[in-house]
Amino acid sequence: MLYLLGEFLEAYFGPFRLLTSRLFLGGLSVFLCWVLTFWLLPKLMGKLPRDRGRAHAVGAAASQGKPTGAGVIFVTIYCLVQLIALPPSFQAFSIVALTFLAMLSGWFDDKAVISWGELKKGLIDLLLAGAAAAILCELQPTDVWLPFTKETITLPAYLQIPFGAVLIWMAINSTNCTDGVDGLSGTLTAIAFTSLGALLYFGLGHKEIASYLLLPHYQDGSTWGIMAFSMVGAILGYLWYNAHPSILLMGDAGSRAMGFLLGVFVIKTGNPFTIIIVSAVLLVNGGTGLIKVGLLRFAKISIFKTIRFPLHDHVRHNKGWSNPQVLVRFSVIQAMMTLMMIVLLLKIR
Repeated sequence: MLYLLGEFLEAYFGPFRLLTSRLFLGGLSVFLCWVLTFWLLPKLMGKLPRDRGRAHAVGAAASQGKPTGAGVIFVTIYCLVQLIALPPSFQAFSIVALTFLAMLSGWFDDKAVISWGELKKGLIDLLLAGAAAAILCELQPTDVWLPFTKETITLPAYLQIPFGAVLIWMAINSTNCTDGVDGLSGTLTAIAFTSLGALLYFGLGHKEIASYLLLPHYQDGSTWGIMAFSMVGAILGYLWYNAHPSILLMGDAGSRAMGFLLGVFVIKTGNPFTIIIVSAVLLVNGGTGLIKVGLLRFAKISIFKTIRFPLHDHVRHNKGWSNPQVLVRFSVIQAMMTLMMIVLLLKIR
């Protein structure tokens, strides 16, 4: 909206071309997502449902009774700000709409008296993930660049869509499983979105830098970078109130939307292995538990018998880590892994 307004008004008053600057729009979007989330959360949290606690989760009693489902507020803010700030893009706006639907699916579960079953939530996640994968590849063959090599491969749409859907589904559920410690899921996804935003905006979205780093150049990379950085702004506004000891929780409304966007941004980098670089801790913490449960339930194979999942429950129950220790240590591990792996990846290329 602002971009089109800038193009129209520039002919009448030159300084209005600032509204067509992606740097300005990105900065404005991040600021609006942060300040609106920070301002509206305390005003609206009284209308949120109360947390029912999680069965068998360590420290679940401490969360019971807190307002939950805060994602319905900050994800809605995020989506509205994107419609205002983003340059026109059918693909980007479609993903914003699907992000809102992912949030709604979590929100209805947050407020339900009886929680939705795993199968129902999993099928909804898979449907949204498949729709996103189809939109991102535009039903056309897609070039994928691989880590540690200059080679690329071309995936036809009939492979790109199921692979992309599985990646997004895994990101949704890994993020959701990690949402059990004050600030943990928000901080880890903020680190991931910051890394992905930098790669998309300053690397893949910049022709000269992409050429220097031997990376593909994406004309719309800056648009997706703005979207990633903007979600960081919304998360930071939420973390102000979710810092230990938290006064509200994001619920599935927040974690499912954030996981959905995480998978989408990874696909937009053109390198699916980027998810390991930017969110290895999320995958190990939440995703490994999904594999453990899946193998046991469907193949009767038992693995990691002595490890409790999500992993943050294991270190709290078995190692005696406090919630702040889990948050800081997991975040430090992810930040250092991201830094080292990106440097290694670019240096080898």
